[in-house]
Amino acid sequence: MELAGLERFAKPAVAPDWRLTTAEILYHMPDHPGLLQTFIWQKHDLAPSFPALGQFLAFWQREIEGPLHSVRVASAALIKPAELRYAGGQFILH
Repeated sequence: MELAGLERFAKPAVAPDWRLTTAEILYHMPDHPGLLQTFIWQKHDLAPSFPALGQFLAFWQREIEGPLHSVRVASAALIKPAELRYAGGQFILH
């Protein structure tokens, strides 16, 4: 019984995967349905379910007259390994 309690603490903690999420939303203009307009939405959101984006799209469909045509989503991790690159030059002192 005591070991089971220790195993619970031995599991590594998993940090939530917050990402900078960008959505390119194409929608039909209400006055001219044959024309498409672009809207860019950007916010920190939780991958892979992207709940904030889902809430925004639900709001769009409920409140905004322009029907959605398509949505493209890109996201970038906020916490990632450091990237080191050498400068492409030489600096001479003295």
